[in-house]
Amino acid sequence: MRKFLQRLLSAWIIRMSNKYNSSPDRKRIHDALSKLYTTINNEPGKRGLIFEITDADKFIILSDQHKGARDFADDFSLAEKNYLKALDHYHQHHFHYINLGDSEELWENLLESVIKHNKDTFEAEKAFIPENRFTKIFGNHDLYWDNDPLAGFNLNRIYGKKISIYEGAILRMPTAAGKLDIFLTHGHQGDLQSDGNWFSKWFVSTVWAPLQAYLQINPNTPAYDNQLKTVHNTMMYSWVAEQQNMALITGHTHQPVFASLTHLERIYVKLKQAKKVKNEKDIASLNDELHKRIKEGDKPPRLGKYKPWYFNSGCCCFSDGDITGIEIENGLIRLIKWSCHSTDLPERIVLEEMKLIDLSDSKLFNG
Repeated sequence: MRKFLQRLLSAWIIRMSNKYNSSPDRKRIHDALSKLYTTINNEPGKRGLIFEITDADKFIILSDQHKGARDFADDFSLAEKNYLKALDHYHQHHFHYINLGDSEELWENLLESVIKHNKDTFEAEKAFIPENRFTKIFGNHDLYWDNDPLAGFNLNRIYGKKISIYEGAILRMPTAAGKLDIFLTHGHQGDLQSDGNWFSKWFVSTVWAPLQAYLQINPNTPAYDNQLKTVHNTMMYSWVAEQQNMALITGHTHQPVFASLTHLERIYVKLKQAKKVKNEKDIASLNDELHKRIKEGDKPPRLGKYKPWYFNSGCCCFSDGDITGIEIENGLIRLIKWSCHSTDLPERIVLEEMKLIDLSDSKLFNG
């Protein structure tokens, strides 16, 4: 019966999840991001930290693990192997780990259950703390860390120290123009389905989680799925596009975005550029890749011109076990993936890369 219902309902559930999982409001998003950025600048350490960085600094930004109770509603279980290997790599190479929110799935699970079933991952995160290389930012599914009076006690139980929890952070880098601010926050602010919405929490915990557990469905499709930017990501981009000398990195949507484009959008841009210079080899290659990812009759998106200032870390709970994140190292910013599909061992794969200094210029991607 379960397999029959999986075949019957999987596509519908994933479609409904994508449709109702987010209800962004442009004004609320823009106001919330502006308020948080101003607060961090005016009162550093209260809602977020400011890191003065150079090319020598190294950061890894991962988000949306949604650690659960190892039942069939636990989206993180398949990704744990990649996550642990990634953290070991970044710890050994002296990266600062910024956990960008929704690390624990506390809409669906009791904290005690999450702690019990995720000891290895908490230990891997804990390893960054003695050298002050761990920053934990809350999202909507782990808002508990920001507003529960017992949060400090439980953080001490997990990490051996009552670490501070923040809503955001700013990486500030000197440039020829003065400075570049890389603003980080989970990205749920302004989302009416997520930003303090009690009904969403009730629905996820009492309806969605039991249904997902029974049907064993993970709605987080693979990292390079056939998607244009979600509405929520587009609104995040529209805010940072109005700023100066700033880049924005969020999570929340589970959709990797690099320099304001998803992978599918980047294929369309590259194809247009190849056609412009009549590079037949690239045209054929890009068309082949495009045809693997779109349905017959799909029309090219109207991308316009994008400033390369918006990034999304994706998530650490894709249905194929892969995880994605954003690296900053040696003056570069990268979209990376950890995967163990080609071998039994997790491997790091660089998906996209560009120079940080290019983010301080008004360069555009022609769509």
